[in-house]
Amino acid sequence: MATDPLLRQGPDSTDLVLRAGPTGRVWNALMSLGPTLFVPLALGALTLVVALWMALAGARASTVFVVVGVIAGLEYLIGWPVMAFSRARDILRVEFAPAGVPTSLRLVRAAGPDVWLPVTTLREVWLTHKVVEPYEGDYKPAVSTLALELVLGGARERIELPFGGDPRRLADALKALLGPAGVVVLLRTERSTRERPQPNSRWTSGGSASANSGGG
Repeated sequence: MATDPLLRQGPDSTDLVLRAGPTGRVWNALMSLGPTLFVPLALGALTLVVALWMALAGARASTVFVVVGVIAGLEYLIGWPVMAFSRARDILRVEFAPAGVPTSLRLVRAAGPDVWLPVTTLREVWLTHKVVEPYEGDYKPAVSTLALELVLGGARERIELPFGGDPRRLADALKALLGPAGVVVLLRTERSTRERPQPNSRWTSGGSASANSGGG
């Protein structure tokens, strides 16, 4: 579950909350059960080829059904740990300790927290606020996202989330928190307009040609 990034101050740390939800390896595995159901659907073309080949070979419908069920089950069982491992790296929040003037930080991922690092390891924080606005006459609302990029030594961690808040307010809060440690916080805003869908020119020209030929 995503939420607008916010700074939440506790007794021991100030947390930059990116996604809501508990952490831990067991919880991460359980949360991956549902999304893994899409793995057999994504590999459905391969399963369909096997089923078609068996049908053409003269296999009974019941046999084809059992084999397809076994393949789908194996795809699910293989996809579950793959999905869990991929989700385990998702960053839920960044903890800065102590709460007042932090000297340490750690990333808390879906599988659990990383080790504490000196706050000076964090060199830069990039906030990129992207707004895609509707074109004239478009009934769909504007779409706003926020990309948060953490430059940790020679590594970069990037998180992109839906966003409906004030990016300037978040940037100012991060500057006030991390400025004493010499961490640079940069905010960039990018605005664009959603592309207007183009009419199907082939259908239009085809319809026009049909009308002209009918009139002759």
